[in-house]
Amino acid sequence: MAVRPCLPYSDRRLHIAAEPVAAITETVRMIWDDMIDTMDAMPGVGLAAPQIGILQRLAVVDASDKRGQAIRMANPEILHASVQMRAHDEASPNLPGVFAQIERPRAVTVRFLNADGEIEDKDFVGLWATSVQHQIDH
Repeated sequence: MAVRPCLPYSDRRLHIAAEPVAAITETVRMIWDDMIDTMDAMPGVGLAAPQIGILQRLAVVDASDKRGQAIRMANPEILHASVQMRAHDEASPNLPGVFAQIERPRAVTVRFLNADGEIEDKDFVGLWATSVQHQIDH
């Protein structure tokens, strides 16, 4: 696959709402593969498609200790968020060198269209939850 360049924060595409994904196609799978290659090259724990100029509601997250555990998501939405918060330094390849400590719910339940084209509800905790929420913000 390919490592794609990340847009600079000033790019207008980063300030436009992404479009929902109607179905998981071979094109969507190829975009996810490129997103994982790009995320791993940063290195990072998540990436949203708008960050590389694709205005679709696609995200990948891999906060595992060993790489290769990426979750592919289309149209992710938070169904439930814990009341317990967690602070974490967050950064973005769209703003190189800039980071901030952000407080987010420690755990979330997310509904998304998975790589098999099925609707899946999944619980995320800790860094996984932080990254998923960050990607949904994009």
